[in-house]
Amino acid sequence: MPVQNPHRRRQRRRDALVFLAFAGPNLLLIAAFIYYPLLSNVYYSTLNWRMGSTSATSAGLDNYVRLFTSPAGAEMWRVTITFTVVTVLASMVLGLLVALALNHRIPGVTGGRTAIFAPYVLSGVGVGMVWNFIFDPQIGLLGHVLRALGARSPEWYLDGDLALVMVMIVYVWKNLGFCAVVFLAGLQSIPSDLIEAARIDRAGALTRFFRLTLPLLSPTVFFLTVTTILSSMQAFDILKIMTPSGNGTNTIVFELYLQGFGPYQNAGYAAAISVVLFVVLFAITAFQMRFVEKRVHYA
Repeated sequence: MPVQNPHRRRQRRRDALVFLAFAGPNLLLIAAFIYYPLLSNVYYSTLNWRMGSTSATSAGLDNYVRLFTSPAGAEMWRVTITFTVVTVLASMVLGLLVALALNHRIPGVTGGRTAIFAPYVLSGVGVGMVWNFIFDPQIGLLGHVLRALGARSPEWYLDGDLALVMVMIVYVWKNLGFCAVVFLAGLQSIPSDLIEAARIDRAGALTRFFRLTLPLLSPTVFFLTVTTILSSMQAFDILKIMTPSGNGTNTIVFELYLQGFGPYQNAGYAAAISVVLFVVLFAITAFQMRFVEKRVHYA
């Protein structure tokens, strides 16, 4: 058995100490502020505990059973899936159409790109407050326009389905610019000689889009699919400002807030919701990375 060089052994020990000196504090912070709260939350999800109470009783898996079997839990999943699917598809489809329109050298295109991206950087709280004035049936701008046309403004805040439609419209409006700018970057990275070659071969606009542009945009589509799904499933600020008590807009994150910090003060049930949310987001991301990415063309 060969004897290890003492100098090399000392060098490896020195490298290990240097690594610990640089990475150790970061690893301790990650363990203290990410992994420890995560494991603690799993424990809290097995308790029947009200926020602020000094005592708690064991609930086992009752919180999880309630989440998946109660009518309120079923409604939460319906609203979450509807909100996520509609906002993701609308943001990506409309973002792609806007990007195609802005991918031309026309006067004012720079201002148009800035205007379409501006809502994305605005505060969700401010956006929700402004849109509250627009949708208000009595004093809102939309109500004035509808009454001028002889129509009646819908009761957006009283009807649960209309409230969900309202917050989806605002959420898509706010996040449309992000998808448009990312799609625009993807369009501008496509080699122009490929588009010109397709024109020389007399390929029509639709043929060029579906046979050439869209496949070359697959990395962009994949990136936006992952990010927009994760973002939509964690939407909160606009929903909280526009519909403070829920009333048809109880997505999984909003329900987590209402149960843990809202009127219910059921911290154990809220912890169970957050654990399930973590598992769902992790599973969606893993599925996309494992199966959807295979259809992405990077070259």
